[in-house]
Amino acid sequence: MMDAAQAGSTLAHHDLSIVGLFLSADFLVKLVMLVLLAASVGCWAVIFEKTLRLRRLNAAAADFEDHFWSGGSLDTLYDQIGKTPADPMSATFAAGMREWRHASDRGLTASGTMRASLQQRVERVMSLSIGREMAEVEKYMTFLASVGSTAPFLGLFGTVWGIMNSFTSIASTNNTSLAVVAPGIAEALFATALGLLAAIPAALAYNKFSTDINRYSDRLEAFSVEFTAILSRHLEERG
Repeated sequence: MMDAAQAGSTLAHHDLSIVGLFLSADFLVKLVMLVLLAASVGCWAVIFEKTLRLRRLNAAAADFEDHFWSGGSLDTLYDQIGKTPADPMSATFAAGMREWRHASDRGLTASGTMRASLQQRVERVMSLSIGREMAEVEKYMTFLASVGSTAPFLGLFGTVWGIMNSFTSIASTNNTSLAVVAPGIAEALFATALGLLAAIPAALAYNKFSTDINRYSDRLEAFSVEFTAILSRHLEERG
């Protein structure tokens, strides 16, 4: 009973709070904790940025589609957008209209061969525009995927190192009491907890944003096909 009371008293002198566990940890475990904490903060920053950005992009796409399908002139809509479109869908439309106007101004819509070539060029420039815009939308997705896949292993590394320190303490003191073992085990488990704290939101956010980004990309592709069909119909009417 006296040994148990002494162990409990010794354990009470150890600060087992989050700050205490960090301060009492080994240098390498501290480094792992700091890296995981920074990764967690970075993940939440990306999550908030991506959530707001995708919301704005979908709202802008809906607003552009309302103007596009309102029955107005495409040339007027292109003049309103100007040379600096504000969202990917507007940029895709502007790329196609720019190629269309260039061909029309040069009289390249007279023959059937030129019309077929023009349609292919319009499709190509719109596809390139979608690729550039989606590359910007997908920025930092690799970071989320990397954190989601590697943070648990990094936390596990800190756990293993902390347990090794605990066994070293046991060997050096020849004491297997809870007061000797518990602090090192707590530090080790804290590293694991930080790894999961960074990995779980990152993995969930990556899956959610991947779905949303793919859906938005499909929306741009569908618009590109519809716009190309409209230009093709205009070319047939001119013929």
